Parts: sequence; structure tokens; C-alpha cells
Amino acid sequence: MLRIALAGNANVGKSTFFNQLTGLAQHVGNWPGKTVEKAEGTVRLDGYTVKLLDLPGTYSLSAYSEEELVAREYIAVERPDVVIDIVDATAFERNLYLTIHLIELGAPLVVALNFMDEAAKKGIEIDVKKLSKLLGVPVVPMVAASGKGVKEALVEAVKVATGEVKVKPLKIEYGKEVEDLVKRLEHEVSEKLPKSPYPARWIALKLLEKDEEVQRSVAKESQGEAILTLASLLAEELERLHGESSSVVIAAERYSLIGRITKEVQTIKAQPIITFSDKLDVLTSHRVYGYLVLIGVLAGVLTLVLTVGNYLGSLLEPILNLYLITGLEALMVEAAVLSPVKSIVLGLANGFTAGLVLVIPYIVPFYIALYLLEDAGYLPRAAFLMDSLMHKLGVHGKGFIPLILGYGCNVPACISCKIMETERERFILGFLVPLIPCAARTIVILTLVGKYIGIHIALLLYLFNLALVFAVGRMVNRLLPGEPVGLIMEVPPYRAPKPKVFLAKAAVRIKEFILIALPLLMVGSAVVELLATSGWLTVAEQLLHPPIKALFNLPKETIIPLVFGVLRKELAVAMLAEAAGTMNFIEVLTLKQMVVFTLLTMLYVPCVATIAALLHGYGARRTALIVATNLALGTTVGVAANLLLTVKPL
Repeated sequence: MLRIALAGNANVGKSTFFNQLTGLAQHVGNWPGKTVEKAEGTVRLDGYTVKLLDLPGTYSLSAYSEEELVAREYIAVERPDVVIDIVDATAFERNLYLTIHLIELGAPLVVALNFMDEAAKKGIEIDVKKLSKLLGVPVVPMVAASGKGVKEALVEAVKVATGEVKVKPLKIEYGKEVEDLVKRLEHEVSEKLPKSPYPARWIALKLLEKDEEVQRSVAKESQGEAILTLASLLAEELERLHGESSSVVIAAERYSLIGRITKEVQTIKAQPIITFSDKLDVLTSHRVYGYLVLIGVLAGVLTLVLTVGNYLGSLLEPILNLYLITGLEALMVEAAVLSPVKSIVLGLANGFTAGLVLVIPYIVPFYIALYLLEDAGYLPRAAFLMDSLMHKLGVHGKGFIPLILGYGCNVPACISCKIMETERERFILGFLVPLIPCAARTIVILTLVGKYIGIHIALLLYLFNLALVFAVGRMVNRLLPGEPVGLIMEVPPYRAPKPKVFLAKAAVRIKEFILIALPLLMVGSAVVELLATSGWLTVAEQLLHPPIKALFNLPKETIIPLVFGVLRKELAVAMLAEAAGTMNFIEVLTLKQMVVFTLLTMLYVPCVATIAALLHGYGARRTALIVATNLALGTTVGVAANLLLTVKPL
């Protein structure tokens, strides 16, 4: 089996290339011990089985982000047979920075020049043969969205992997002053670290750039201290000669080389003209109109997700209840199945139904809308607009997207936290998203507070929730080690999204949920059902009522609804009606109790489906911490609301 890795900047069409070749035959997971996503797929070509691995999008192979560390460790340590470097032909010079890094790391390389059609429209011509000759590796022109050049790039990569095509990568040399220092350190490294998986010259460069990860790695070696001492002296000498930090000097040398290559191979044949994409870019990035467009787009997405989700859910629920739940119950009665087995089977069926009715109808339109906006090029602009506000929460502008989606459903919102670049940012959002009142919790808010107290109090609860999310974000940002990262994002030109491309991306994500989160939801439902039929829930009601009454002054009728609310939040209202024996809730709850019960339902614990999504994204330990935080917040807010409304009644 041949192993080929895909590398490239963000938004250069890397995932499109990957999806064109693998379709749904791919597996998405995390790198071992990391929260960085890992996508793998298998392709058959000319008798070869090719394992494709989509590396995280990076702008270099420095140690500025976890993604860059993952990418360079895989290339240097795992040593794929070939790396295909996807380069955006419309931003050729900027993309070449990563290419130079890959060559320095000694990766066997094939360059795929994507967006050649757009480059041609902009009057940009790239001499592919000359570029190939200069870099010493095959270069393939490509339009990944239409599939043009995709197979050719893979064929070329297979030829390099099998030795049919020999490559002689460019030998990168710096100016004399830098080169002399690099060679001195390279010699020292090659003598003292002969078994390192990284090339000695690359280690020397990184030490001169003061790459902390490489410094830590070298320090662990028996002769590492001597190397670090020499590296420090040489870096100081370099800085004394140039009056700049050593990392800036080396980066400037690389850009000088890139400038020379670009001048050799790129020709601009036409003056730039203002296109529709340019006008749209100005409008959607405007400091006033941009926010109006953003509100419109988000409202549209939220409406689409809720409308389609509600419609599909209402369509599926009676069918599944009639043919699955009722059918199973009848079969088990006829077969005289034992009660525990019946509970487990019905619990699994209820979880399956909940997934199909309450989650999948919402995540299907959500992912289609998300990838449509991404392929069109709007998401980077939305992130740019919200960047300043979101930084106060310790995340950059893209973190706004999962939070807004949380108002529809927390499950896709939790899953979409993966769009953040660093583990720290994803973890911060993991605390915030479950606090957002989803559509199911909106039912509770409107059914109790909105109906019996007034819509203005219901809106106050939403405002309070926003303030709470902001406060929690600030607190988590202060407590977590590390610093927020700046928003470094390629802002691509607007492009007409191609249904085949964004639907394929959405299909992969939906498949991922069905295979991973849905089984967890089913198992969770079975456990709750088993507890209910075994009588343990009744025992729980008897045990929990004294503390619930003492803390929140709620009647015993609210215990079971709060327990079932963990399964499905909207069940809280249904179970309250069943426990109270009436739909007229004013008969069992005072106005104060309605507010306290609603706040508890909003905050105390995420539903089972959200917990399943958290488990998938963050693992058991972090999920437990997030759930415990929710429980502590819900309890604190519930107690405070009870005391406050006792002093000042509604």
C-alpha cells in the first residue's frame, strides 16, 4: 500500500481534492492524543492501493499551532511515500512558503497547482514546466472542484512513490552569512544526533529560528545541551549581523527565494479589474453593512435549519413511532419478552428515533448550509467581522459560528467546534456551546415563562443567558493555560459553490455522526429506560425531592421531568404534564417556580445527544468537566433565582 499525504494552506481546495478521490470511502477521527482532525481514505489506481491522508491546513511547518506540529511530525517521522502540496495558483507567491518548508523537511513532493481557471481569469499565467524544473519536483495544473487534473496529480504522485519518476528537489541555500552559520550547526547536529528522524539541516534551521518544540526535543538528547549552546551563540551572531531576530532573518531569506522563483515563472498578463466578487467582498467586509449581511445570513441559516428540521422531524416521528416503537412493543408483548430486555430494546429504539427525529433533520440542512457558505467563501469574512468581540472570550472570530448554531441544536454546534484551529479554542467553545438554549430548550422557555408570565420575561432569560455565556467564556479564558491565537486566515475570493463538492463534504459529516454519535445516543436512552422500568427513577424521585425542594423550592412533580430532560430537553415539558396530570401548569407551579424550573432546564446538564457529541470531540475527562460545570452553574443560578424571587416576587 502506498501512503500519500495532502498538505496545503487553508482554503486551497485540499479537502475538495481529497473528497474527489475518496468520496464517502473515508474515515474521520483525531490524531492520537490530539484534538486535531485526521481524515483518511483509500483509493485504487492502476493496481496500487493508495492510502490518502489529509493533513491539517497550515501556512508553514513552524511550531505556532498544533496543526503545524502534527503535519511536520507526520511527514518527518511517519515518512509518507509522497506529499502532494496543494498550491493556490491565484495566491501563488504566498502559498510557496509552505512548499519551501516541505522541501527543507525532505518530503518527497508533488505540487498540484489548484484554481488554474481562476488564475487565468485574473490574467495570471504560471509556467508549469519551468516551475517543475526550478523546484525539482513534478508540478500538475489542476481545477479540483471540477475534477480536472485531480487524477493526473495522483498518478504523478504514484510514479514518484514507485520510483518511476525521479525527483531532485531544489537545494535551498541562503545568503553567505546565514548559510555559513547553518552549515556549522548542521555539522554539529549530524554528528551528535545521527539517529534523528528530522534532517540535520532542518534541525539547524529550526534551532536558529528558536523553534521551542525543536529546542525541547534536542534538550532530551544526551548531547543536546552542547547543540543548544552552539545554536544560541550562532543565533546571537546572526542577530548581531542583521539587527533583526534570527527567525525574521531566515524568513526574509525564504521570501527572497520565493520572490525570485515567482519572478521566473509567473506572468501577469492583464490589469486587475473590479469583479462582482470584489464588490461582494467590499460589502460583506464593511464595518456597517457587513454586520447587517452577517445578521441576515445567520438568521437565514437558523431559519433554514429550524424549518427543515421541524418539517422532517414531524414527518419522521409518527412513522417511526407507529412502525418502530409500537411495532416493537407489540412484538415483545406477543413473545412475552422479559421486562429488562424489553426496556433495553425500547430504550435503543427510542434513542434511534430521537436521533432520526431530533438530530439528523437538523444536522443535514446545517451541514449543507455550512459547507455551501464555506465553499462560496463567506465564512472567513464572518469570522473577520466577529473577531474583536470573540477575542474577549479567548477565541477568534470563527468561534461565533458554533455559538449561533447552538440556538438551533447543540449537537451540530459541538461538532462544528472542530473548525477552530487550536485545542485551547475548541475546549473554550466546548464550555460555551452547551449553555446556549437550543430549540428544544426554547420550547420549555416559551411553554412556561412565555405563556404564563410574559414574553418580555422570556426575552430577559435569553439576555441573562448571553451575559452568562460571556462571563463563563472570560473565566475559562483566564483559567486555561496558553494565550488566544490571532486570526490568521486565508480570505479567498467569492466562488460559485458546486453542489457536488459541498454536498459531498456534508455527506461525510452526516455519516460521521450516524456512525459515532447515534450509537452513543441509543445506549444512553437504553440506560435511562432501564432505570425507569426498574423503579430506580422513582427511587431517585424520593431521594432527590428533599434537596430539590431545599435548594430550589420545586414540587416533587418536577423531579422526573428534570431527569428525563437529560434524555431530551423538550421531554421536560411532556413529563411535567404527565407527572402533574394536567397541561395547565399554573395548577402545580407558581410563577417563581416556573422561572426557576426553566433556568434549571436551560443550564443544569446537556442532553444525551449533546453529551455524545462532546464525548466524540473532547473525550471522557473533558466531557465530565464540561457537564460538571453545567451542573454547578445550573445549581447556582437556580438557587440564586429562588432566593431573589422570594425577596422580590414577580
